[in-house]
Amino acid sequence: RAELSMNPGMAATPPMRAGGGGRAAAVQLATKAADFLQRGSQVAVLEMGGWDSHTNQTLPNGATSNNLRALDASLDALRTGLQAGGLWQRTVVLVATEFGREVAMNGNQGTDHGSGGAAFLLGGAVRGGRVVADWPGLAKKDRFEGRDLRVTTDLRTAMRSVLADHLQVPRSHIDTSVLPGSAGLAPLDLLRSSAA
Repeated sequence: RAELSMNPGMAATPPMRAGGGGRAAAVQLATKAADFLQRGSQVAVLEMGGWDSHTNQTLPNGATSNNLRALDASLDALRTGLQAGGLWQRTVVLVATEFGREVAMNGNQGTDHGSGGAAFLLGGAVRGGRVVADWPGLAKKDRFEGRDLRVTTDLRTAMRSVLADHLQVPRSHIDTSVLPGSAGLAPLDLLRSSAA
């Protein structure tokens, strides 16, 4: 499933869904998002489903590999569309998942739900080219409960940076309404100074 929720300014609107799913739908939605942003909106939210597989994740043409190719193609379409209108240099894209995966493969050549994961920040406004994390290691003794990649950075810190530093959402609003309970998190320096 690929879905695009297009938000003029910061106001929520019902998500748009593309039929058929897969790479073509993801690229189509990313292209629509770029067009939408070119017309003056500040935020577009794209959702790709189908990541919750627990089997055969190493197959070259399996669900996980195909989803990664669709994600790559959709991010490229978004970048291309925003570059055409000169917006890419002012853009921040946050790619995140709602859950992590276990470190070890299960008996079905897949992985089960876990704690730690990864998020990616890209765009011309991002101070990129680096990994921002405390790497805990993959040895069993270093894992959370002996099975999961240990969480070392709260995803909300990246979200706070994008919201406050890029979109200029007041921190008091982030603390009370958008990401309650996140006020005490140490800030991350993720954006170029000219982007703030």
